[in-house]
Amino acid sequence: MRPELCRPVARPIFRVVHEQPGRLRLRGRALAHPCLDLAYLQALLEALPGVDAARINPQAHSLIIRFDGSAGTRRRLLELLADLPADAYRPDAVREQAPDPFRVVVSAMLAIATPLLPLPARRLVSWALALPTLGKGLDTLVSDGLRIEVLDASAKLLSLLRGDYFTANAIGALLDLGEYVEATSEQHSTDLLKRLLTPQTETVWIERAGVETKAALAEVAPGDILICGPGELIPIDGCVHSGEAAVNQASLTGESLPVPVAPGSPVLSGSVIHEGHLRIRVEQIGAETSMARVNRFLETALRTHSKGEVRSTQLADRLVPLTFLTGLGVFALTRDLSRAASVLTVDYSCAIKLSNPVAVRANIFAASRAGVLFKGAQALENLDQVDTLVFDKTGTLTTGAMQVADLIPFHGLDEPGLLALAAGAEEHYEHPVARAVVAEAAARELALPAISQVDFVVAHGVSAYVDDQRVLVGSRHFLEEDEGIDCTSADGHADALHAQGKSLLYVARGGQLVGLIALIDRIRPEAEQALAALKTLGIQRTVVLTGDHRDAGRALARALPGIDEVCWELKPEEKAKTVQALREQGQRVAFLGDGVNDAPALISADVGIGMPQAADLAREAAQVLLLREDLQGLVAAMAIARHTQRVLRRCAQASIGINSATMALAVAGVLPPVVAASLHNGSTIGILSYAALDGRKEWSSTPLASAAAALAPLSAGDATAPPRAEADDADIT
Repeated sequence: MRPELCRPVARPIFRVVHEQPGRLRLRGRALAHPCLDLAYLQALLEALPGVDAARINPQAHSLIIRFDGSAGTRRRLLELLADLPADAYRPDAVREQAPDPFRVVVSAMLAIATPLLPLPARRLVSWALALPTLGKGLDTLVSDGLRIEVLDASAKLLSLLRGDYFTANAIGALLDLGEYVEATSEQHSTDLLKRLLTPQTETVWIERAGVETKAALAEVAPGDILICGPGELIPIDGCVHSGEAAVNQASLTGESLPVPVAPGSPVLSGSVIHEGHLRIRVEQIGAETSMARVNRFLETALRTHSKGEVRSTQLADRLVPLTFLTGLGVFALTRDLSRAASVLTVDYSCAIKLSNPVAVRANIFAASRAGVLFKGAQALENLDQVDTLVFDKTGTLTTGAMQVADLIPFHGLDEPGLLALAAGAEEHYEHPVARAVVAEAAARELALPAISQVDFVVAHGVSAYVDDQRVLVGSRHFLEEDEGIDCTSADGHADALHAQGKSLLYVARGGQLVGLIALIDRIRPEAEQALAALKTLGIQRTVVLTGDHRDAGRALARALPGIDEVCWELKPEEKAKTVQALREQGQRVAFLGDGVNDAPALISADVGIGMPQAADLAREAAQVLLLREDLQGLVAAMAIARHTQRVLRRCAQASIGINSATMALAVAGVLPPVVAASLHNGSTIGILSYAALDGRKEWSSTPLASAAAALAPLSAGDATAPPRAEADDADIT
């Protein structure tokens, strides 16, 4: 579809042609737009409060809506239809009609009754039933060339010309059954869209001026106090103001066990209170909440196609002429219309073309239940091809919860003074190191100095002014090379702390080094097991990139034997260059990070993976988002990607194998047209059912080791991992 044809209608015109209480029937020229995504439009309409169902007939340009009959709902419906969002128009728009089981039943009954009818009635009924298929086949031949619709029409036409009306009608009934199953599979995606677009709650209880008031969710504003009790869904992002509760976050993180929360704990929209009562201070509402962002990611994922899906569609289309030419060749050699009709009923394209999107969508949705968000089918396909995994150290392999371990003041400054000075400068900087310094100062109940002219230098440090003196807090590189401050007086202390695997903050005031702050970061308890599981899944090389000093990197490598290489003291652009260098070596690279400074590397990798608490920029740059604060989500993401490709291979092999065998028997004259059509459609239904149902596998409760072991045969060819590099030789930049 040419892009210029996919521009939205300037003002869609829908007019009400019939109205009853609670029911509207409208006509609109927008329904003829070739890029209008009918599934998305239906989901939008049914997501409106008060709307029960919407049914679209694009051929008749007709739209039927059942709703609660209120004037407000009617007004909102007409306002939506008068100004459809641009998202409703897509070059690959879904144009299939909703599944119609009535048509399947009627065509099956008429096929069974065909031999019982007198010949004139049999002929009339058979041609009447065939006309829609013949018309569709002719239209497809003229507009798109040889496609599956041409094969279907040819098979029915040959049977009609032979006077074999039962075969013609039976083929039609089988085609209707196959189309119903295919449409039902497509409908699954529409149902997911409905679930994502439908608001979960419309009214809430809020506290204003000490009084609990029931209000519409749309009226809630940041700063309000929201009151929630057992069984209620939390519709906003916020912080617990008072109360304690157990909160189920399964819809967001895949974690099945309720999480205890108390005053000060963050809570996310989409969570459900298992027990207890909470008063929550509202921070984010509407489109800015976690659930809204998750829904947008999922919505995009379900509506986009990967290169693999495009390739499977192209392959399926190329196989149609093969079937058609085989049928013509059989007829030319045998003059047997029945044998030619049998060949034409066998089509490779249905199962190959449809199993890919069905399996991909099912597994993307399964991944979301396991706490993993894939931003589209391409991300799922790309992750399957990854053989090298690159980690940013802080917040990925480590918890990111840095803790102040040592304070080394100089030049007459004491420990509380050093800590207060650094915390004042770092107070407004959202970084694990900054949070650790500020938290330590708060724990010691230190009063922080007044700070002005704060300037954040990404991945380097912070500059601020205290009492007209410039204060710098950051790495040695930042202070010494960028700001020209002599740090050699601290070398003895720095070497001893580095040897312990600690990270250092250098603090300067008035152009003079006034102290060191040493911090430690705990390794995630599941990290070693996760790295082993990833190796089992076919990851050949694991690389850790860090801005920390060499000794901290070496200490991590010693603690985690699954690490092959470590690169230290890297700037953000150097991390991106390292990732690019690995790709230039022919490796398929995934990068896992969580900070603003990780965004360049996330974009440079074949697949960028963001941690749950990643900065907004990192979340936007990532193709895959983990929603659970541990590495089990990473293993689940890799396992699901591998599993999906295995399902797709099985579907393709089954389709080609079964249809090739069926065609060979049809060419040999062993199978009559009805049997050939039954085998073809039966295999298509079976393959699509396997693709859809296999996506229901539960990954969220699968342990790391067993998830990897279950898919170990997929990576048998990659079983030999490269030897682990020594830390001294690790720097590959």
